[in-house]
Amino acid sequence: MSNTWEVVIGLETHVQLSTASKMFSNAPTAFGAAPNTQASVVDLALPGALPVANRAAVERAIRLGLAVDARIAPMSIFARKNYFYPDLPKGYQISQFEIPVVQGGMVSFLFDGQLRGVQLTRAHLEEDAGKSVHGINFEGHDATGIDLNRAGTPLLEVVTEPVMRSAAEAAAYARALHALVVWLDICDGNLQEGSFRCDANVSVRRPGASLGTRCEIKNLNSFRFLERAITVEAQRQIELIEDGGTVVQETRLFDPDRDETRTMRTKEDSHDYRYFPDPDLPPLVIAPHWIEEVRRGLPELPRQMAERFMRDYALAAVDAAYLTQSRMHAAYFESCAGTCGQPKLAANWIMGELAAQLNRAELELDASPVSAQQLGRLVARVHDGTLSGKTAREVFAALWAGERDVDRVIESRGLRQISDAGAIAEAVAAVLAANPKNVEEYRSGKAKALNALVGQVMKATGGRANPQQVGEALRAAIDA
Repeated sequence: MSNTWEVVIGLETHVQLSTASKMFSNAPTAFGAAPNTQASVVDLALPGALPVANRAAVERAIRLGLAVDARIAPMSIFARKNYFYPDLPKGYQISQFEIPVVQGGMVSFLFDGQLRGVQLTRAHLEEDAGKSVHGINFEGHDATGIDLNRAGTPLLEVVTEPVMRSAAEAAAYARALHALVVWLDICDGNLQEGSFRCDANVSVRRPGASLGTRCEIKNLNSFRFLERAITVEAQRQIELIEDGGTVVQETRLFDPDRDETRTMRTKEDSHDYRYFPDPDLPPLVIAPHWIEEVRRGLPELPRQMAERFMRDYALAAVDAAYLTQSRMHAAYFESCAGTCGQPKLAANWIMGELAAQLNRAELELDASPVSAQQLGRLVARVHDGTLSGKTAREVFAALWAGERDVDRVIESRGLRQISDAGAIAEAVAAVLAANPKNVEEYRSGKAKALNALVGQVMKATGGRANPQQVGEALRAAIDA
């Protein structure tokens, strides 16, 4: 992105809540049912059918609000958002507008090695629309069908302030929010099934200028596509402005095959939806004792766990944030640390060698071929001096390739670290005799020359010598 332009990003994320029934009816929400078999009279908007708010969905909204330190509105309002699509049977969507249930809050996450926080505007409850299914063969014709199974599914729409300044930062925030809603058990987080979908509002401006005209990119259910869509759209807007054109506020779709965004419809403003309070639903009242009841049922939150890791394991704040980015990461760390008894060393290996290998293989932690217990046993062998750094990485590679037993790998490959003083002294003498120039440089005050000699000894011993003993033996021999 050009240094003469600044991208401004806000995200609206639709979190499908993990309730057994829909937002305003008792119809089931299970994914994959035959079309139009999970739509009740309420979802179909048949005359006389009245909505009733799902208490479990409200409880999940409270849970998220407490987790992000937001204000839980003691009274919020359900409104009708009027627009007309074939998959919206009522001709309006029940949502929240002026008074949402969750107000403000902050989502914290690790980005570029630093702790960041994205300010939330709100999180409001609403129902999902149905789904248009294109490309159906109907009596020999290409047709579009309507599946109303999804109509009425409970959503919590989480809206940020326009405070993100790069596509990478937006993707990092989205990953953090995804991890949080899964951590809280309010959403299954299934991106392929649409349980977690992002809309990105993107605009560009000259640094210090007022906000530009934004375009919304709809229905991004992949973190990679989210990052790419924002990058492509920002570049489109910059090129358009630089060519003398004007950005038009609109809704766009991202085409990953063509690596471009394209117009979907002209973007509406809030007044176009003609919001008004839904006369069929009373105000949603949340009593203080209900909030406290939900608070008592919360799991240990990521920030609380990070504080515990800093306190109990003496980890740095950035390390603790990394290891609590998901329950999976936290459980892996604690299991590894418990196995080896060396939490700081375990954290270093998880954030270093393991993370790098997962990244190269494009795998998530739950697909790691190396279990937490295996890594813990490897770390223990590093700590007790059995393995050097180099040979430990060789053992790690063997575990990654499918070998299971750390000690068996060490013995079968002859990787046990050499700590015998006599063997090290013999290797040191040979290296000193072969490298007189380095010896003289060290004696003349060049400390780096010793590192070169250590490297030579390590090379001569196949990386198996104890580096600390090698350094001590070299200094003793040179100074003798």
